[in-house]
Amino acid sequence: MNIITFDSEAKLNEAAARIITGIVQTNPSAVLGLATGGTPVGIYKQLVHDYNEGLVSFKKVTTFNLDEYVGLAPDHHQSYSYYMRENLFNHVDVDASRTNIPSGLASDLVEECSRYDQLIQAAGRIDIQLLGLGHNGHIGFNEPEEELSSGTHVVELAEETKQANARFFSEGEQVPSQAITMGVGTILKAKTLLLVVKGKDKAEIVKRALTGPITTDVPASLLQTHPQLTVLVDQAAGSLLP
Repeated sequence: MNIITFDSEAKLNEAAARIITGIVQTNPSAVLGLATGGTPVGIYKQLVHDYNEGLVSFKKVTTFNLDEYVGLAPDHHQSYSYYMRENLFNHVDVDASRTNIPSGLASDLVEECSRYDQLIQAAGRIDIQLLGLGHNGHIGFNEPEEELSSGTHVVELAEETKQANARFFSEGEQVPSQAITMGVGTILKAKTLLLVVKGKDKAEIVKRALTGPITTDVPASLLQTHPQLTVLVDQAAGSLLP
């Protein structure tokens, strides 16, 4: 595990983007695992900047997103399909046919999960998986449970998770209670994991995830078992680490 602390968000975003850019420069056909939420926004802005500067092309990459809300159409302003287009895909030369996000509107959600796993397997191992960290230790939408699912599956979102995500929805809009998420087993199969965490409110869960016991009560703690885990934190998020 390699933990790096930054004294500014700009430096952290730049470092994360440089890691991803470096992988694509080395392997233009890289398979990228992508995340959503507030944490990656600055990273994606930096990737767009790198693309505009001619430092990287995404023309041949394949992407897989971690998750999607059940019940939201791709054009809904809070769907992760919309998020990815607004924050990255519309601003770089990625081939839309190579971008993959679970369908929250699938008539058969179990079949959709199976389809998504098959797509990931056909693409080969994910070269780098970008991850954020939930306040309760979730990665993707893998919530604390007695048992965690290895493959893509439908999850009931914890109340804490729904409350944390409510800020992204307009007043009066109902936050979805379910999501499709890539499983922990699939995440751990990626060649490299890049965990990015920001903010004092994440300091305690960062400590538990990275230095506490490995337990399904803190799904992110399973990342400790990965041989190629890089963790980027700001000073506030990393304040409780040894």
